[in-house]
This record gives sequence, C-alpha cells and structure tokens, in this order.
Amino acid sequence: MKLDGRRMSDNVDDRRGNKSTGKISLGIGGTVILALIVWALGGNPLSVVTQQATDNIPTDQNYTPTAEEEAAAQFSKKILAGTEDVWTEIFKENGMTYTPPKMVLFSGATRSGCGNASSSTGPFYCPADQTLYIDLSFFDQMQTQLNAGGDFAYAYVIAHEVGHHVQYLLGTLDKVHQQQRQVSEKESNQLNVRIELQADFYAGVWAYHDNQDFGSIEEGDIEEGLNAATQIGDDRLQMEAQGYTVPDAFNHGTSDQRSRWLKKGLQTGNIKDGDTFSIPYSSL
Repeated sequence: MKLDGRRMSDNVDDRRGNKSTGKISLGIGGTVILALIVWALGGNPLSVVTQQATDNIPTDQNYTPTAEEEAAAQFSKKILAGTEDVWTEIFKENGMTYTPPKMVLFSGATRSGCGNASSSTGPFYCPADQTLYIDLSFFDQMQTQLNAGGDFAYAYVIAHEVGHHVQYLLGTLDKVHQQQRQVSEKESNQLNVRIELQADFYAGVWAYHDNQDFGSIEEGDIEEGLNAATQIGDDRLQMEAQGYTVPDAFNHGTSDQRSRWLKKGLQTGNIKDGDTFSIPYSSL
C-alpha cells in the first residue's frame, strides 16, 4: 500500500511493553494456530479464553520495540486514520455522525471492556468500550502460519474490526445479538456468519474510498486481501485443523464467501450493497 505522508491516528492507546500479572490459559489447548482458528471462527475470541485477573502495571522501562514492530505500529495508526476519514464522510453523506473507535496496541496480554485478552486471541473489537485490540505479533502469525501476509492483508484485518464498530453504531450488533439469544445454536452461528461477512464487505468499502481519496492501493494489494480472506475461511481452517468441515459450526463464512463479500465492497464502495441479512443464507 502507498501510505507515504499519511497521517497517523492519535486515537490509539499504546500499551506495548506493559507487564501483566495473573495466569492465562487457553481452553483450546494453547497452541497459536488453534488460537488463530478460534479467532477466525468466533465473533468474540475472548469467549474461548479462560483468564484469571490480569492487571496492567507501568510500562517496562527496558522495553524497546523492534524496528519491524514500530513500523507495524505506525502502519496500523495510518490505517486507523484512513478508516476515520472514510467512515466520517460516509456517515455524513447518509445524515449521520461517525464516532471513531479507539485502538489498543498491546503485547502479551491486556484488559478490555469485554474481559482479559492475550495475544493468542487475535485482533478483536469490543463493543462494550468501542475499542479495537491488537497485538502486532499477529501480523507475523498471519505471514508464517496462515500464509496470509502482505500490508493490504494486515489493513484488511484492522478494517474488518472497524467494520464491527460501524455495525455497532448502526445498531446491527445489538439487533443480531438479541436475535441470537432466541434461536438455536445453528441459527445463531448463521447470524454470526452474516455479521462477519458484512464486516468483510465494510472493509472492502473502506479500501474503495481510501484508494479514491489517497491512491493507496498498489499492484498486488487486492490479491493480498482476497488471499487473506480465503485463508481464514471457516471451511479451510476446519479442514486444516481436523481434516473435515462442520458447516453448522461455521461462524465467519467460507473462504469463497469471505473473499466474495470483501471483493464486493472493493468493487462498489456503496454501504447499501452490504445487506447480508435479507438474502437467503444459502445465497451468501
């Protein structure tokens, strides 16, 4: 992506280097790849993480981020700033006011409005405090373990979580969560797939407008994003983890669905084209 000269958002809480106390145990075995799978298959990765009380204490004065990590931090702040600019304008055009989310950068573990989090949970959005949380080491894991590297792929991850914030502001998250409490587990999972595919679409909408405004997309970027969406499809991750798929347990959508809705957002740039709720589930 071409981001030279772009501003960095100041709506960021940088907790990297903060020490944490308390034990952290993963309910799915603790391996990074399985943790990434859970992140990709669930709306809130914290639901699969069992943690005891974790408190942040002052930053370790000896903590010095690597050059690569600092570059990733600056990149993330620029992408967040881009989402602020794009969604502010889109909301304005539709007679609404956009309130940007905060982004927390952390290393190891931190506390969120949705509970305690570790780097193993992957990036997530917490509606309770309207904040995105991300340990920048996740970008390395995307590259080395998910075969989903590339700057636009990383931007897609951030834009997807911002997409959930857009859903929160529009009332979509609350409405769907209320519906999920009244239906079966299978139907609840299907509703979650609709939420996640719409967030993928919104990520594409952001990229469309960011490129229109700043010429940010370079050759190969779109392919990186679509590849990332494909690599974290429920069917692919389940097959790699267990050798078979359980469609009723899909929570984010298949590789084909995720890449298709991201691509649709990239092509149209129109938020009104992202209704994943009124069409038959089989047509997603």
